Amino acid sequence: MPAVTVEDRGPISIIRIARPDRLNAISQAVAVEMQQAFKEFDANPEKRVAILSSVGDRAFSSGADVTDLPELWRAIPTIGFNTDKPIIAATTGWVIGGAIVMVMMCDLMVSTESTTFYYPEAKLGTTAGGISSLVSRMPHKLAMEIMLLGSKVGAQRAYDVGFTNRVVPNGQHEAEALKMAEELLDSAPLVIGALKRLVSEVMPLGPIERMVGISQTLATVRQSEDMKEGIQAFKEKRKPTFRGR
Repeated sequence: MPAVTVEDRGPISIIRIARPDRLNAISQAVAVEMQQAFKEFDANPEKRVAILSSVGDRAFSSGADVTDLPELWRAIPTIGFNTDKPIIAATTGWVIGGAIVMVMMCDLMVSTESTTFYYPEAKLGTTAGGISSLVSRMPHKLAMEIMLLGSKVGAQRAYDVGFTNRVVPNGQHEAEALKMAEELLDSAPLVIGALKRLVSEVMPLGPIERMVGISQTLATVRQSEDMKEGIQAFKEKRKPTFRGR
């Protein structure tokens, strides 16, 4: 059974974490499949809007799966994948740890009344650091309260500070996200894409975002055929034949 499912609604894709028995914890499979699903969405010219959701109502996601730690960056919009097309997060129940990082990087968000944002890593003695970018997406003092005190923040408070766009009754988050997606279909894709790119120039990059970007750039070189060829040519004392791949 896939860890991530994709439902096609014409030009709209609903991409869901599908591990309700584990409160949709982000395993390595979730991270890899999420990254692939969004890359395929971005590459498909027929697709215009994505909704990031999950299966079940107890939790959007309980964060990283400690029994199968993921490369979490793969599942994070703008870090693990990029697209000029809008992404709407649809949350319900618990949104914990790295799951907050996932949804805060989306363009829009719909939350049910039961949605609760919680970042417990300071109490657990660990952090991946990506949460630091939260301070550019909600008021500084509230972001610090979430990170340092581990305060639980409900949907209404998140709405009041502009972290989520809509608060709806439980069970209505995907329906509301679909309404929002359908509104977006009435707008010009080129304008939406241009605005997303311009906003990315204004929104500050956190240190983890920069680090991951650099790591990905270097990984492309380290995993290339050219690097293997260069090393082999050095060993054989010959001129390497590089192919740019």
